[in-house]
Amino acid sequence: MTRTTARIEDPALLTGRGRFLDDLDPFAGTLTAAIVRSPHPHARIRGVDLSRARRHPGVAAVVGPEEVAAELKPFPLAVKTPMPYYPTAVDKARFVGEPVAIVVAADRYAAEDAAELVDVDYEPLPPVVEIDDALEPDAPLLHDTADSNVATDRTFTFGDVDEVFAGADRVVVGEYDFPRYSSTPMECYSVVAEWQDEADGPAIEAWANFHGPFSMVAVLAGAFGLPASRIRLRIPADNGGSFGIKAGIYPYVALLALASKHAGRPVRWTEDRVEHLLGSSAGSDRRMRFEAAVSADGRVRGLRADLVDNVGGYLRPPEPSTLYRCFGNITGAYRIDAVSIRSRAVVTNKTPTGLNRGFGGQQLYFGLERLMDEIALRCDLDPGELRRRNFVRGADFPYATPTGGIYDSGDYHAALDMLLKNADYQALRQEQARARERGEYLGIGLATIVDPSATNIGYVGLATPAEQRAKGRGKSGSTEHVRISVDPNGLVSVLLGTVPQGQGHATVAQQVVSDALGLPREQVRPVVEMDTATTPWTISSGSYSSRFAPLLTSALVEASERLAETIKIAGATLLGADASAVELAEGAVRLREDPARSVPFRHAAGVVHWDPGSLPPGVPARLYEEAAFTPPESKAPSRTDQINSSLCYGFVAELAVVRIDAETREVRLEQVFTVHDAGTILNPVLLEGQVHGALAHALGGALYEEMRYSEAGQPIATFMDYLCPTSAETTYALDSDHLETPSPLTRLGAKGCGEGSCMSLPVAIANAVADALRPEGVEITSLPLHGNVVHQLLESGALTTERKN
Repeated sequence: MTRTTARIEDPALLTGRGRFLDDLDPFAGTLTAAIVRSPHPHARIRGVDLSRARRHPGVAAVVGPEEVAAELKPFPLAVKTPMPYYPTAVDKARFVGEPVAIVVAADRYAAEDAAELVDVDYEPLPPVVEIDDALEPDAPLLHDTADSNVATDRTFTFGDVDEVFAGADRVVVGEYDFPRYSSTPMECYSVVAEWQDEADGPAIEAWANFHGPFSMVAVLAGAFGLPASRIRLRIPADNGGSFGIKAGIYPYVALLALASKHAGRPVRWTEDRVEHLLGSSAGSDRRMRFEAAVSADGRVRGLRADLVDNVGGYLRPPEPSTLYRCFGNITGAYRIDAVSIRSRAVVTNKTPTGLNRGFGGQQLYFGLERLMDEIALRCDLDPGELRRRNFVRGADFPYATPTGGIYDSGDYHAALDMLLKNADYQALRQEQARARERGEYLGIGLATIVDPSATNIGYVGLATPAEQRAKGRGKSGSTEHVRISVDPNGLVSVLLGTVPQGQGHATVAQQVVSDALGLPREQVRPVVEMDTATTPWTISSGSYSSRFAPLLTSALVEASERLAETIKIAGATLLGADASAVELAEGAVRLREDPARSVPFRHAAGVVHWDPGSLPPGVPARLYEEAAFTPPESKAPSRTDQINSSLCYGFVAELAVVRIDAETREVRLEQVFTVHDAGTILNPVLLEGQVHGALAHALGGALYEEMRYSEAGQPIATFMDYLCPTSAETTYALDSDHLETPSPLTRLGAKGCGEGSCMSLPVAIANAVADALRPEGVEITSLPLHGNVVHQLLESGALTTERKN
């Protein structure tokens, strides 16, 4: 199956013919909106005067908290904690940038001018910014209907944890902080919505560059009190990046639909860059404590984890996904039999969080892999050797983790061996020794992680205790759908429901279907525009958590196989042969034993369309197939709170080499060696693109990107201060290699590979910096590690980094 093919998406993008939402005008007479946002992190809304804004020339409607509260129901949450969430603030503003009102006018200029005329009477309240502040018993409450700022708090125990720790030769403890950072796609949020008053009742049609559209149908239906069949969401063919940030609830879809209802016209809104950083979403910042029960030979026998996520002003769905997405693989690549976990999410006066590439894994592995390095240090073992002793062994697959994960395949030892050989690890250590003799800071950091893909959304149910989960109403899912059809000329159309954002889904879909049907690539046409009214889907469908390669390609194979059978029968009819004697190859239906006897694929398709009466009795004249790949391994949480939180589990071994300037304290990433096991490689070029992209994204969170808030809750929200890596920062030497252990659970053996290095590189860099600064007695417990942080560590002699938020 491995095949290098060019991306078919690129010609249109490179010649300016992309179809992004701002390029489209789906409704006639569309107005434009501007959003009024709170300047306060925490303030009671005592009143809102919309009269001046409504009188402004060109204004069609202004909608504020009163209309929102009267006409919408709160969005459904993943937990029952009473923290209602609307598309605007209705009683309080809970973060800087929270929408308070929306102004609709003839153009953006008039809307922006009128937005300045909205008068909001705020009563500022004490802000709650950091996790420790939110957990204080006397902390100001963000939500008056709740008892505390803790949105969810659950404790889990698997195995005899206390006994294992009591018998440990040593207990190693680490406390770590993972920072809040974002995805910053090139295209920000965009929505065009129309409220439609029809004879049989109201309906909503909306276009959005949202890549989890199916979940939004249920959310909108609940908010407006409409049947789901009255909600239609459409996604354009091109989406200017997401990296997870466009997968959470889009409150703006509901807000624009309500604005359209009041304006009596369709309404569009496109977020600007400051709005995106200020008020859209970010990855969760996490405070975590790990304890490991370790034997004398360095084996980790037990693990205790205390995880606290800062989810911002609201527990916005799909949160608390970040806490639970890696539940099944919380022990990483290691054989750890006894585990206890406490998982909490707290609300603060920061922007609500969502999915950021590798969500949950970034946070987990920063703590777990820093801990493994600390254990190696305590046991006087090389970090690679310590990991090798604890790895899940090749003979153990499929391997069941104590928390319910089922690792499908892998060879972690072989991948690590490949990494260390490619890096010439011993030579690197010798070079480091020489550098230290010269007084230089050179560090080498390892990270070895399990890369979950094809997520099972049932993990969100773990936020609710088992006894409170309604029997017979569990949630689970790793389903993906596809529809394939063949026209009378033998051209194949493939309708995808994964809503890509640049990953190359169309390229791989074309490749998979053309291979399955024995056709040249140009005879297969993938369609990636999505319409909930016509695209087959379930709630879990969409492009997130590395689902395409394992799930959608499996559905493609199943649908292609069904079509192939019909085409074979039709071709065999023309050949006067038995269908079992023919094959599809080189654009034809041919006899397997006599390939010269053949008919073109298009002629066989023509028989079904034009002459179905010639088909054998009982053969339907059907040249379209739908397939829904639903792996049985993805189930709802058990009554004992175990869950296989993903279908597939790949592996990444990564090594980072950093050099720290002794004078400027700048951390420079010099080399990255990486080995990925993503099962069967479907397209090497696309896979390498995913690796490169994930590394660049991870580099930002490790060394540059810092979504800082002042003590007063004011964020830094421009690229003047929020530093994303550019080509100048990605000049490190990269050695990328691959190991293939095909998954037995997917039709092509493929696993996901879009997020792996986002999870592994940040902690590999942290381990390398810790290694470089070890002679100075500096401990690394947080990110990002830019020059200012390193300077403070070295100059103050501190033993731990402190986030200067």
